[in-house]
Amino acid sequence: MTQKLLESEKSVEDLLQAVEPKGIADESMRRTVEILLNLIEELNSKVKKLESENQRLRDENNRLKREQGQPDIKAKNKKGELGDHSSEKERQRPKKHSKGSKNESIKIDREKILEYPLELLPADAQFKGYEEVIVQDITLTTDNVLFRKQKYYSPSEGRTYLAELPCGYEGEFGPGIKTLVISLYYGGNMTQGKLLEFLEDIGISISAGYLSNLLIKNHTEFESEKSVVYASGLESSPWQHFDQTGARVGGVNYTTNVVCNPLYTIYLTTAKKDRLSVVKVLQNGRELELILNQLTYNLLDTFQLPTKWKNALKLLPQETVFSETEFNTLLDTYLPKLGSQQQARIMEAAAIAFYHQQTDWPVVQTLVCDDAPQFKLLTDNIALCWVHEGRHYKKLTPYVACHQKALDKFLDDFWDYYRDLLAYKDAPSEKTAEKLRSEFWKLFDSDSGYQQLDERKRLTLLKSSELLYVLEHPELPLHNNPAELAARTMVQRRNISYATQTLEGTKAWDTFMSLVATTRQLGISFFEYVRDRISQLGHIPSLATIIRKQSSLNSLRG
Repeated sequence: MTQKLLESEKSVEDLLQAVEPKGIADESMRRTVEILLNLIEELNSKVKKLESENQRLRDENNRLKREQGQPDIKAKNKKGELGDHSSEKERQRPKKHSKGSKNESIKIDREKILEYPLELLPADAQFKGYEEVIVQDITLTTDNVLFRKQKYYSPSEGRTYLAELPCGYEGEFGPGIKTLVISLYYGGNMTQGKLLEFLEDIGISISAGYLSNLLIKNHTEFESEKSVVYASGLESSPWQHFDQTGARVGGVNYTTNVVCNPLYTIYLTTAKKDRLSVVKVLQNGRELELILNQLTYNLLDTFQLPTKWKNALKLLPQETVFSETEFNTLLDTYLPKLGSQQQARIMEAAAIAFYHQQTDWPVVQTLVCDDAPQFKLLTDNIALCWVHEGRHYKKLTPYVACHQKALDKFLDDFWDYYRDLLAYKDAPSEKTAEKLRSEFWKLFDSDSGYQQLDERKRLTLLKSSELLYVLEHPELPLHNNPAELAARTMVQRRNISYATQTLEGTKAWDTFMSLVATTRQLGISFFEYVRDRISQLGHIPSLATIIRKQSSLNSLRG
């Protein structure tokens, strides 16, 4: 009986997968079949969600009973691939691999001639020059120095004169150890525990507390350079990438924000991820200032704030800059019945208005980001990430074969269109732009018969201006991958060291991870950079200067 049921279920599934509504001549019947297939998709999706929620509750129940839950093994899709939503294979065309010579980039520290024993050569052997072989090696040895500082005393002045230590030797450790520790921890993602073991192996005696202080304390100069780098990076281009990722500080959830372009990357961690936090990040973490002006009211119109509250705000001081505390006090005093959401919208509008009218910090004109609500209305324009948009379609999991075919065809068309946009960026023209606009509506405004796909396409249509902004400004990137990859780097950092315990440690993470990313983007060794700054050698100019120079040579302004 069981065997018959299984065979019956299999035959029904085979029949279902073979259904192709487009092959049905009767329009009424075809429409009925399409509705039923979409209903199956909807029910199948609900079943998956319920099964997932049921399993989560079972695992939580087992955890409370001090038992183990189901192993976290990622399921594979029908094609046998792990269920991620990466689009790298679809959007990238394979390129021919060409292996370059690594010896060109290797610095030669010394040369040594290897002689062939003359007694082993035949009498008629002739010298034919040298065959060169480059061998890379490194030496890790201690360089512990006993400094004998000259000391003088002046009886007439009652003062002692003592010779100073060289730059970088302040404290118990020299610039070599400081540079190595900072480079391995921030640039190499080593944990403090492993760093202690490594230093002990090479003969360095250092306590865990001192190592922690070395990594997070007294880095004012690095913090200052990070701020100058941020300002120069913003000035280098009217557009900037922006992304966010979760963080933990002292066991509490925070958010790490990433701002970057091809010349720099900045990390800033905030307590929240809302619009006010993003405004604060765009001003380098400065305390919020707010103002009531025409832009404030324009934004409040967009937020659909009731007219009575806008009229009440106009009775307050206009064109006056307030601190966040002062502005909250003003609202509590004169608009006491204001709802929490309405107060939040007013705060956001006033903060954005101040950001755009201030002149102390560069203002971003265009954000390249995803469609998260906290990024909207902050800048004059937004350019949405096409890869992120494609990810929504990759998350669709059709059950019926004809829907799978419809999705596969659409994804092929989607990435063909993406590649057409890439080609447009290389050779923009008004004629091509109009053609691409027309093709955009043709691609996303057509019905496939797969309801979930068509609903997703209608959502994309609502973002047409942000997705097609590149047609007006071909210099803009089509995706937000640089910021997402930078955020992933911080995630890896978090997975290795789990979390910071203090705000001071968080600030150090933000500072040095910013400098690691920026030096690598500028083609500078982070190790050499740190050594240069600690020893005050002056061989590497300020990173801001390098950014300005590269910006003038390779304009990002279009």
